[in-house]
Amino acid sequence: MRPGPASGFCWEGYLMKTILEAAALAPLALAPLALAASLTLSYAAEITVTPFDGPEKLAEALILAEEGDTILLQPGRWNLTDGLSLDADGVTIRGAGPDRTILSFTQQSGSGEGLLVTSDRVVLEDFAVEDTKGDGIKAKDSDQITMRNLRVEWTNGPDEKNGAYGLYPVSSRNVLIENSVVRGASDAGIYVGQSQDIVVRGNRAEYNVAVIEIENSFRADVHGNTATHNTGGILIFDLPNLPQQ
Repeated sequence: MRPGPASGFCWEGYLMKTILEAAALAPLALAPLALAASLTLSYAAEITVTPFDGPEKLAEALILAEEGDTILLQPGRWNLTDGLSLDADGVTIRGAGPDRTILSFTQQSGSGEGLLVTSDRVVLEDFAVEDTKGDGIKAKDSDQITMRNLRVEWTNGPDEKNGAYGLYPVSSRNVLIENSVVRGASDAGIYVGQSQDIVVRGNRAEYNVAVIEIENSFRADVHGNTATHNTGGILIFDLPNLPQQ
């Protein structure tokens, strides 16, 4: 029962005290939530790299990348002597456009790919890779790999000494390759092998031996691509003695 006036109890004062105490405790109750939110947000960063920073800075940005990071490649040409690699999940590498942000491997010393991705939930978009000694861009054992608006080109034209594959996801899942250009590969412009759940759409392939090759893979949707001046068209293989058949 609520105390009456005769008891000497001040109901208004008691109510005000309760409200003030609740207000004082509210920040303490919310503090863990705020801390958790700040910790979650602190993982994602935008890392800007320019050609003036040099190839070492670009390689370092990929090596040190953490989940959620976006690496922004500014316009210009990088002259690289070694291949690049990315092994962090959830990273986006974004250039300023395939004719503005160019990774040139003309001076590459080894015979490997230009860029190797071995992680999940990766987006590669809006840049070019030129004149690699090996494959252009390779993704291995990746889940949710997106290659969008890229250009991989061997600028000397068709040559058996060019790298074999332009865009090359292998042993991967949930693959999307779209709106990209590949020129001059000594084998297939776009090769997807031992993978599943694949979409290859809206790409252009020129002056390659084969346009698109899908090998030992499940559920590949290939449509809306344009091919000119290649030796072969779209090749689909189911070969024995490979991990996935």
